[in-house]
Amino acid sequence: MRERSIALLSLSLLLVAACNPSKQDLDELRAQQHQILAKLGEIEKKLDAAPAARPPRGRTGPDPEKVHELPVGKSPVKGPEAAPVTIVEFSDYQCPFCSRSEPLIQDILKAYPTQVRFVYKHLPLVSIHPNAMGASLAAVAAQQQGKFWEMHEILFANQRALQPEKLKEYATQLGLDTAKFEADMASAETKSVVQDDMRLSQSAGVRGTPTIFVNGKLLQNRTLEGFKETVDTLLKAKG
Repeated sequence: MRERSIALLSLSLLLVAACNPSKQDLDELRAQQHQILAKLGEIEKKLDAAPAARPPRGRTGPDPEKVHELPVGKSPVKGPEAAPVTIVEFSDYQCPFCSRSEPLIQDILKAYPTQVRFVYKHLPLVSIHPNAMGASLAAVAAQQQGKFWEMHEILFANQRALQPEKLKEYATQLGLDTAKFEADMASAETKSVVQDDMRLSQSAGVRGTPTIFVNGKLLQNRTLEGFKETVDTLLKAKG
């Protein structure tokens, strides 16, 4: 702020100088400059002396010690229904961090083909990702025709191209009935599926994406090693 004020004052002096001012005009400008700089110095001292702002009290995400109730509902699932470990991820198709978590999820499913199942939950962050909601609706509409995971992969592979016309293009690529696809995207039933996931995320304290739960508990170490350690601990506890 101070540097900006100095720059503006300097510019004012140059402009006045270009207009061939009198010595009195320049003296008055210099006096005003000194007064403003003095006030800025006082403000900076007060800011430096002020205590740092404390973050608001309370949690900013899911309680890591709590086992959250996360019913599968109408969500798509990979892996055996009777698997002892269930991974639930709240994700956003326009979120770059969510796309980076995809290989991690796939590695876990490969490492535990009969012991882990994966449940995908929609959490489009509409305030920052304008195309996220449409992408989620497209995924649910594709699910109506048995092509959720195929659409899921296309959406993450094309995060910068999730406009409505592109979504229809992807449906065509997958061989979907495009008339039904568009009707399903616009249906109240499809919207309710996404909204139910969003409400569930709020009840679990989810604040961002991706957020991953393993048997209802928040996964804090989102590395392959941390993931495996969590799964192994659960499997050992279950005998």
